[in-house]
Amino acid sequence: MLYYKGLNVPTRYHIRGRRAGEIEASIERGILEGALTGGTRLPTVRSLATKLGVSAATVASAYRDLRRRGLIVAAGRQGTTVAERGPVAPRGRPSFAPGIRDLSGGNPDPALLPDLEPHLRRITAEHVLYGTPSNDAGLLRLAAARLAEDGVPSDHLTVVGGALDGVERVLGAHLRPGDRVAMEDPCYAGVTDLVRSLGLIPVPVAVDDRGADPAALDVALRGGAVAAVVTPRAQNPFGSVLDPGRAGELRTVLRRYPDVLVVEDDHASEISGRPRASVSAGRAVSRHWAQVRSVSKALGPDLRLAVVAGDETTVARVEGRRLIGAGWVSHLIQRLVVSLWDDPETERVLARARETYDTRRCGLLDALAAAGIAAHGASGLNVWIPVAHEDATVAALLDRGWGVLAGERFRIAAPRAIRVTTATLDPDESRHFVADLRTAITPAPSRLG
Repeated sequence: MLYYKGLNVPTRYHIRGRRAGEIEASIERGILEGALTGGTRLPTVRSLATKLGVSAATVASAYRDLRRRGLIVAAGRQGTTVAERGPVAPRGRPSFAPGIRDLSGGNPDPALLPDLEPHLRRITAEHVLYGTPSNDAGLLRLAAARLAEDGVPSDHLTVVGGALDGVERVLGAHLRPGDRVAMEDPCYAGVTDLVRSLGLIPVPVAVDDRGADPAALDVALRGGAVAAVVTPRAQNPFGSVLDPGRAGELRTVLRRYPDVLVVEDDHASEISGRPRASVSAGRAVSRHWAQVRSVSKALGPDLRLAVVAGDETTVARVEGRRLIGAGWVSHLIQRLVVSLWDDPETERVLARARETYDTRRCGLLDALAAAGIAAHGASGLNVWIPVAHEDATVAALLDRGWGVLAGERFRIAAPRAIRVTTATLDPDESRHFVADLRTAITPAPSRLG
């Protein structure tokens, strides 16, 4: 008999199978079909084995594989439950009808990205063969200089295929299924899904405009989290940005737990337009740490490249795992990034992008403040707006021609909100949007006398 967490309400779904693979497939099918929702408590190994007439080892093997894939979670005395929003399949983006203003995507403005054509003509196109060093020396040199500007050690660097690829490889280098990971809440949905797909357990850490809350981080680490993922600036979706004071407070907490893996996802370092503060700057606070810097938001999402800086062991493990898988990030892409970074015009383009993104984001924040609507977005491309009813607000805005995202996909335990991407939103549009939002969140008058 299956029960929802906290309730004695049996479901009608019956787990079937005689082999571990069949039991695993049956549970996965229940999740895919929606019969086994997040938080559904699964039978104990012994009780399910008795019901199916198989050995406890067979059921334990099925559960073990489901945990490894992030579909179920072992919660100690609470038993085994279906993971909340388990990563059975990638979350798709909403598809809007023609005429809907799409503010949901999180993309940079294409008009503010550098022109790739002259750089594509400039780079050399000779073939790279097996056995060639996987990291372009010029790219590592330029990345080290950028990291040094922020005080981040760059003795050990490697190249990976984007921010999420870097985060996944760093976590995989040290953690095992069932480990707990302290994560900002709300957090980028891709990171949450990634953590769950690795069989890890996300532990929420509240954020404010200055980043992760130090007291909440301490609670998570004291409760057994063995890794922490933080975003120093342009936090998606909340827009937090670390200042030196908050970064120092977080370092103080982390020094109490020197064995905790610290991962910084600095995915928008070149276009955030905010002071550079980092928990990785200066002397390391942990034995194992990494900072992942992607070029996608600044130079273009199709440039699947990020640089990972970290301690020697972490970088070596990340590089070793990449070598036996993808092997390397395309040298054509690496040379293209070198060409862009070497060109003074690129910095002029990025400076304009930083200023424009800041103007657009602040334009929406100012309009919201004038309307008495609270919001967050200290940096980056998004604004987080608390609302009482996510789905109803999203639907009401869609009726008025605006496409935004409900905060549900980003939240673990944080209050409800919507996320609005401001990358292409001009001030006049912001005023119209806020007027429609105000209507959408204003309760209709009661008809009762």
